[in-house]
Formats: sequence, C-alpha cells, structure tokens
Amino acid sequence: MNDSISRRDALRATALLGATSLLSLDDTLAAVSAPPKGKTPALSAADQAAIDAALGKKGTYNEAQATHLVGLPRNDLKMKIKGEPVPIAFGFGGWVAIKHTLDGKSAMLMSDTVLLQEEVNPLISAALAQGLEIGAVHNHFFYEEPRIFYMHIHGMGSPAELAQKFAAALKDSKLLPANQPQPAGAPAAAAGNNATPAAGPPTGKELFNLPALDKITGKQGTVNGPTYKYTVGRDDLQSLMMGTEMTAAIGLNSWAAFAGKQADAHIAGDIAMLEAEVNPVIKALRAHNLEVVAVHNHMLFDEPRMMFLHYYGRGPAAQLATGFRAALDQLGKAKAPGMKGAMKH
Repeated sequence: MNDSISRRDALRATALLGATSLLSLDDTLAAVSAPPKGKTPALSAADQAAIDAALGKKGTYNEAQATHLVGLPRNDLKMKIKGEPVPIAFGFGGWVAIKHTLDGKSAMLMSDTVLLQEEVNPLISAALAQGLEIGAVHNHFFYEEPRIFYMHIHGMGSPAELAQKFAAALKDSKLLPANQPQPAGAPAAAAGNNATPAAGPPTGKELFNLPALDKITGKQGTVNGPTYKYTVGRDDLQSLMMGTEMTAAIGLNSWAAFAGKQADAHIAGDIAMLEAEVNPVIKALRAHNLEVVAVHNHMLFDEPRMMFLHYYGRGPAAQLATGFRAALDQLGKAKAPGMKGAMKH
C-alpha cells in the first residue's frame, strides 16, 4: 500500500470496496487519494418518481444540490419536553435523501430516523438484511417523553434500488409513510365542498416575530406548522462521503427550530462542525445559557471529518436566537487538518 495513503483513507477505501466490488484495490485507493471534482449529476424525473413510488410519498427535489428528500415525521407520537407538549416539527421529523455520487456511477442514500427505544434494534436488523448500513445511533434531546433515539442509515446503489431497499427495511415500522396517521389538523378531502374552511391553529408566522429573528440570525427561516426553523449549510467547505458530496439537503447542515411563542420559546437544533470547531461552539452555546445535549458523528468515512452538536434552550425567542447566531459565528474559522483551503460547493 502506498505510504502516502493514510489509515483513514484505507478505511474509507474499504467502505468503497464494499459498495462497489467491480473496482480493484488500486482503483479504489486512487479514487480516495484524488476525490472526484465537478457537479453532482442530476436525478432524472424517472429516478425521482421511482423513489416516491417505493416510499409511498411524494418527496421534494432540490435541483441546486441534486438531492431528492422524503420527510418521515412521527405523527403517531405525542411528544413532551419537561412535561410540556411540543410539535413533531420541533425535531421529531425524520427524513431520507438520495443523490448521485460525483462521478454519476452510483447513488447514496442517507437518512435520519426517529425511533422509540424498542424500535432501534429491529430496524437495525431490517436495514442490514437489505444491504444498508448503520452510521450512528444516538439521542438528540434531553427531557423528552417518550424517550427518542435517532438512527442514521446509509447505502450505495441506484436511486430506485436504494429507495426500494429502504422501504423494505421500514415495512413493519411506523416510519413508513403508509403506516403513519395524517398530521393533526390535516384537511380532509371534501370534493365539491365550497365552504370557507375554519381557521386553523396559529402557525410560526403568528407565534413568532419572524423579521426580528431573521435579523438576529442573519438568515431566513421556514414556517412549518407551529414552528419556525432555520437550516444553514456549510458552503465554506466541501465534504465528501464515499464519492458523494454531502450538502445541506442530505444532512450536512446546522439548524434551529423554535416552538412555543416569542416571549416564551423552546429552541432545539444541531450544529455541523469540523473537529476544531467543537469546543468553540460549546463555549458559545454555554455562554448564552443553551444546553449541550449531544456531540457525535452522523456520517462514516466523511472527509473532512464532521461532528454534530445538539442543543436545547428555553426563554425569549430573541435571546435563544442570539445563542444560535453565536454558535454559527464560530464556524468557518478553523480548517480541517490537511485542508489546503476552504472549498466552495
């Protein structure tokens, strides 16, 4: 083996060999030492339709990131934090995303699944039986009832094949869209009914001062039912996992979700960090009285190595947003070992 290939490169090569047995060891090591460049090939309309058909739910295609994402919210659960009800959109909505590798020869599936404790190992066994792999199992919250764990599943193959394998792994799980109830307040189909619909519960637009929060964070969020959420990618670097560019739409992002109301809010979120950024982010969050809930990986064989920190807070929304902004301000200052400079998407 070439001495210039690091142990981490060799491990990554091993994973690649498992995903593509047609490549020789030398070919795989060459791919590792010289990551592919260029733009991720688009998923075709047929690819997107096949993914939606396999999962039984229409997803969303992010054209700029060439990624198709299907949400997997746990609408069957009634969640509480410290005894107080919180919406599923606050952080209990999983997802699965599929995109091509940079060379277009394969595709990657990445997911984040929301599980009760007793559901974790049955899903591990089901995923492994389909040839998928487990990247991480961990908590995202403290104080939640019932207790929730998050499992990241990944796999390599064609888009349709990956969606079919993932759906097969979920067939006996509440995660499969067909096994989920409609979200609370979802309008029932009423053909020919021209009556004015009754006003629904307040949304994040009414519960929060969105312009004020956007000014603090320097970002623009999205209203999702009674929540308001920011999702921020890492455009200052390029992260590759097994030949696939990891971007915001496939899980490489920092986020903050607000529930409650402007004067008395909950915040929960995740910060995507280089290893050198972990402790600066922790210090920034603690300085703003936000709780650090977990620090861990979400991916395997990613370069540069990315870590994820989950946090929680309670108080006035503006104060919580200031803490989130302070954490974001720590990103992009440190470079991963061996990086010659920041790379743009």
